[in-house]
Amino acid sequence: MEDFHNGNEGSFNSEETDGIVKECIENVVGGDDYSANLVNKWTAGIVERCLAQLVKQGKPYKYIVTCAVMQKTGAGLHTANSCYWDTAMDGLVQRLGPVPNDADVHTKVVLLWG
Repeated sequence: MEDFHNGNEGSFNSEETDGIVKECIENVVGGDDYSANLVNKWTAGIVERCLAQLVKQGKPYKYIVTCAVMQKTGAGLHTANSCYWDTAMDGLVQRLGPVPNDADVHTKVVLLWG
């Protein structure tokens, strides 16, 4: 993954950020089985934790975090994103998959910064 620079307080490390997103998903969903009653709690928790961890870094970026949660049944999950940005300063990290791998919950988290 690339590091992005904006001339202010250092660079944006995509690998570190991917780790933050992964950790947030693990902390919120853990190994829980899918429950439709918990989806709103999970999506809000993942988004809020990701934003809180990113803001703690004190970097001069704006963030957008989206999250989708679905039961792992073999059905497809189709999403699309479209952005117009400055490739030198803006970027994206996305994480898709079950966490941990044996959970029956699929997540897709998309983080945009600029």
